[in-house]
Amino acid sequence: MNALWHGFADMGAVERDGAFVVARGEGVYVFDRAGNRYLDATAGLWFANVGHGRGEIADAVAAQLRTIAHYSNFGDITEPATQELAERLARLAPVPGSKIFFTSGGSASVDTATKLARRYWHEVGQPGKTIVVGRRMAYHGMHVAGTALAGLPGNREGYGELMPAARTVEWDDAKALLALIEEIGAERIAAFFCEPVIGAGGVYPPPAGYLAEVRRICRDHDILFVADEVVTGFGRIGGAWFASSRLALEPDLMTTAKGLTSGYLPMGAVFAAPHVAEPFFAGGVWWRHGYTYGGHAGAAAAALANLDIIEREGLLDAALRLETSLHEQLSVLAAHPRVAEVRSGFGAVAAIQLADPAEGLPLVRTLRAHGISSRAAGQGAMQVSPAFVMTDDQIAELVDGFLRALNDV
Repeated sequence: MNALWHGFADMGAVERDGAFVVARGEGVYVFDRAGNRYLDATAGLWFANVGHGRGEIADAVAAQLRTIAHYSNFGDITEPATQELAERLARLAPVPGSKIFFTSGGSASVDTATKLARRYWHEVGQPGKTIVVGRRMAYHGMHVAGTALAGLPGNREGYGELMPAARTVEWDDAKALLALIEEIGAERIAAFFCEPVIGAGGVYPPPAGYLAEVRRICRDHDILFVADEVVTGFGRIGGAWFASSRLALEPDLMTTAKGLTSGYLPMGAVFAAPHVAEPFFAGGVWWRHGYTYGGHAGAAAAALANLDIIEREGLLDAALRLETSLHEQLSVLAAHPRVAEVRSGFGAVAAIQLADPAEGLPLVRTLRAHGISSRAAGQGAMQVSPAFVMTDDQIAELVDGFLRALNDV
């Protein structure tokens, strides 16, 4: 019997077939308990941006834990590492002068941004602005607000109505957002949540001009624009710390996690532009929100060491190289009869879309037999989101493994 209840799993199948136990990692590879090596196509769950097994991060965390593991960030309390990380992130922010609110991960960052958007409008005298808008196929984590916001109906099944004030529009049509605003009124809409690249919903890069257009619509109608950069943040988009920086989106709020620590410890952060933070920093207003482990000192030490590695090794530029290399080398897979299309060309992310989505889970298992660890996102989209340290030769290894697995599945 397996005592562990896995997320997003058919536990009957896991009970029958057993778990895939990843025992250790090194660079872009992971190893099972038998010592078999697998090229990690997904960097864990989008997060291992600097690769696995970085002793520098482990050492930084150990040193912090020996000093103080964590205390609190409520009231006037904090720790030096947490303060240092907040100041560093503020310097990297797409909007100068941003304030940093730490969370326990991506889902908590989305819930935080949802509450903050609604509370902001209350503080500036527009309490009727409570509706939050997401997009079809988008994924915003698995807390209540994120599940309601996301455009993945299967993730909402069986729970009843999670959040009545959530709406969904088409993912690739800016006019759909404009139509919703005209239908229900901008005076009722608090925020629009937008992944620069749709991630878990199937890896869909934005259509040309789409992000600039929805950003303009939000600005014109006094709606907060929330960039969900849990996946794309901290270099995943290539050439910049954030997609919002690369594309000059100037988000009112930005949600992050994953690449903040490269997954070495759980941590998230919400970036609030100065005008959003101002009502809460002016004095006399308590925002009664926070997490026990928000700004955890050990996690902050991991994040600081992780950011050091990204800067020292030029991994933002490496991710931009991956954008081109993945696009070029994965293109050969588009001709395979089992493949409908390959989506790539914007950041160190890609998807091999299977013609038959039902083949996704079997292909995951077949890929392991050929030394590749990947996963099926969305409807049969095989996720590729490697660590930024992956070489062009390792991408060729990845493509070869996919070709052999596609022939076997």
